[in-house]
Amino acid sequence: MRPSVSLLGAAALFACLGGAAQAQQVTCGGDFNAFVADLKADAVAQGFEPATAARFFEGVQIDPTVLRADRRQGIFQDPFITFSRKLISQNRFDKGLQMKQRHADTFARIEGDYGIAPGVLLAFWAFETDYGSFQGDFNTLNALVTLSHDCRRPELFRPQIFAALQLFAQGDFDPMTTTGAWAGEIGMVQMLPKDILENGVDGDGDGHVSLKTSAADALMSGAKMLSHLGWRANEPWLQEVVLPQDMDWFETGLHVTKPVAEWAQLGLRARTGSLADGALEASVILPQGRHGPAFIAYPNFSVYFEWNQSFTYVLTAAYFGTRLQGAPIYDAGAPDAGLSGDQMKRLQQKLQERGYDVGDIDGILGAGTRDAVRHAQRALGLPADAWPTPDLLNRL
Repeated sequence: MRPSVSLLGAAALFACLGGAAQAQQVTCGGDFNAFVADLKADAVAQGFEPATAARFFEGVQIDPTVLRADRRQGIFQDPFITFSRKLISQNRFDKGLQMKQRHADTFARIEGDYGIAPGVLLAFWAFETDYGSFQGDFNTLNALVTLSHDCRRPELFRPQIFAALQLFAQGDFDPMTTTGAWAGEIGMVQMLPKDILENGVDGDGDGHVSLKTSAADALMSGAKMLSHLGWRANEPWLQEVVLPQDMDWFETGLHVTKPVAEWAQLGLRARTGSLADGALEASVILPQGRHGPAFIAYPNFSVYFEWNQSFTYVLTAAYFGTRLQGAPIYDAGAPDAGLSGDQMKRLQQKLQERGYDVGDIDGILGAGTRDAVRHAQRALGLPADAWPTPDLLNRL
């Protein structure tokens, strides 16, 4: 199961924004043959040999299935407990431990070079491709050209075409046979061509970066990308905690950070083990309110959002990483009933009418809606834990 855009693939899409200034004149749509001719001309202007560009684009075509996949993508709307239980099966957990042992040497290198625990990459590997068993069967070049020709987000995908062309020139991409996800991601941890160029690592020493067939290459490349995006070496990312009953719930959420020592002074404690260094800044996360699971999020947790904007997906991936490092199954507690999609839309509408910024009225409990709920709860004299309930909806 994959998110709206795969984790490491989404990182590439956001990274592409850095090149958007160069692509302000990007053309899209119109006659497809003329569009491909423009791509060839652009490739030559960038320094590629005309014959190389001609071979690369020979046979490229629009893939309607890519457009359908792009149009139907959406953020997962299940609450954290439901969603995480769906993704983290016993089989997926057991296989993760097996892979941790099987690739122990590679994970040891990753820890030594990048300071990233095995569980972090194992969780991505599991959710992206079920440890490499399903990497997608979309022709990658067709996918990238299709999404570049489409006028919805050409500035994100067009640079990936020329990155793939560079990989082709190096002998590491076959435009006819290279396949992956619908958005152009390739390999076991699903990276876009530009990311492979910038962060690809030849982990197995064969002279090539082969993310589809080499676990060492895929894992080392994923680790380098994490580091590039700001992962702080040898630091934690997430930990389950127990909170005092007199907690000021308004202080929870990713918008509030305090030193770990200050959280401890307020009565927060680790459910197992010890909290991290007291000087680290951290936030307290209550994905389903004060009666549900509770976590402390350390600085590395923010790196997850470089790949995917779905809070529930990100939290599930981070939590699964801790499980693969030995953390117990979280205490689900007894959270208050949440809202259906239609109820959430009504809530968003009511919040918007009261002047709160919730973003789009889309039925999704995103960051804006959570923050608005928190403020509305406080205004109504309710525990401000940012979890919308039928009671809140009725009061509004």
